[in-house]
Amino acid sequence: MPFIIICGYPASGKTTRCSELQEYFTQKHGKGVEVINDDMLEFDKNTVYSSSANEKSARGSMKSAVERLMSRDIVVILDSLNYIKGYRYELYCSAKAHKTPHCVIYCESSKENCIEWNRKRDDKYNDELMDELVMRFEPPDSKNRWDSPLFTIQVDDTLPFDAIYDAVINRIPPPPNQSTQCQPLSATNFLNDLDRKTQDVITAILAAQRTSLPGELISIPGSTNKVHFQRHVTMGELRRLRKQFITYSKMHPVEDTSKLGNMFVDYLNSTVT
Repeated sequence: MPFIIICGYPASGKTTRCSELQEYFTQKHGKGVEVINDDMLEFDKNTVYSSSANEKSARGSMKSAVERLMSRDIVVILDSLNYIKGYRYELYCSAKAHKTPHCVIYCESSKENCIEWNRKRDDKYNDELMDELVMRFEPPDSKNRWDSPLFTIQVDDTLPFDAIYDAVINRIPPPPNQSTQCQPLSATNFLNDLDRKTQDVITAILAAQRTSLPGELISIPGSTNKVHFQRHVTMGELRRLRKQFITYSKMHPVEDTSKLGNMFVDYLNSTVT
């Protein structure tokens, strides 16, 4: 019941690495392998990842597909962006509940390389979404138990097949105890909502500024408050303000995350001069 999570920027070579792993486990060790990915679940990537509601539904479908396979004696590989650390935490908790060894493979590549490779694909991401997904990406960290064991793979690297095999086949998960149980995900869900709602605000502003004039009110989907800038604001400035707001919000979390969109809009209106 081994479980492998592959993550990385769009078009960073994740599916290529997945194919290499599938061949290794089946041909060298005779293991059955099941791959869960966007194509298998018939997701249109540009439609899914441009909408927070669609993306949440897609992640739920992939997680359910993984959990259905965890009870079988096969290697399960999740080949997707898996860019949200809170989502990787949820997958870790699922593996832990099934007493399944897991590891994370991070396909690390530069944004520039991924953009170039994406443009050569038939099922490519559009340029705007590509930029947004790169900005949203939360790299795995081996210090986090849900990202460990972690294998970071550069473009020209050969996969450490034997080490991966040892991590998911030979490693026996430790018996559960109270100190290592997965805790309620309220804090993790707050961070996910904070990330998504602030990103949705920025996406809406950048889209509106293409056709609006300075001083016009900008409506934000999911928020009752409107953005009111006296000038057009660059993506770089919006990212900086978003980072500041997220830092503050982490220190002062709110229970009702539905307020986050309006709170961020108010913050931007009061900050942008």
